[in-house]
Amino acid sequence: MSLGAIQIFAISIIPVLLAITVHEASHGYAAKYFGDKTAYFLGRITLNPLKHIDPVGTILIPGSLLLLAYVQGTTPFLFGWAKPVPVNFSNLNNPKKDMMWVAFAGPGSNLVMAIIWAIVLGFFQSPGNSYGVFINDMAQVGIMINLILMLLNLLPIPPLDGGRMAVSILPSPWSYKLASIEQYGMFIIIFLFISGFLSAILWPLVSFFQGLLTGIFV
Repeated sequence: MSLGAIQIFAISIIPVLLAITVHEASHGYAAKYFGDKTAYFLGRITLNPLKHIDPVGTILIPGSLLLLAYVQGTTPFLFGWAKPVPVNFSNLNNPKKDMMWVAFAGPGSNLVMAIIWAIVLGFFQSPGNSYGVFINDMAQVGIMINLILMLLNLLPIPPLDGGRMAVSILPSPWSYKLASIEQYGMFIIIFLFISGFLSAILWPLVSFFQGLLTGIFV
């Protein structure tokens, strides 16, 4: 059964907001745990989505992609971002080492949420009513958006989390060189997205992990 634009929005809003807010709050919590309370003092360690929403990256671009996919009758490839949680890495107990864990906290939270949505999908895999169908569809969106956010953020391109993790792990000369491209990072990501390389890289991985999770929990 094909879904209308309003139905797509209805089943997507909760998984998308949860995926974004928990991701960002996890960065703030990890930073606080390892010694930096910047996000804590600014009230960013919260599940209140209003604290994390970027009007363009969180609403306009993902909403436009959902609408475009609906008009074209294709599976949407969601792309967007939230307001980054501020982290002062110099305040961390061990800045270079702890940076990896602060960065990993976001994608790690998305993996946990994808697993939770897969478990929910397992309970509603044979829905017998409209409520069950709604939860079933929402769980599928929850799995996909969290896997996309996890895998996208694990790309080793600063300022993505994977880039910060690579800067933390690599020997100093290499890490400095990688960190130096951070100012161009968003342009690189946008180019990869517009050119189609980003979806070509991520879709096979998303499909693999989606199949893995549904195979285990559904």
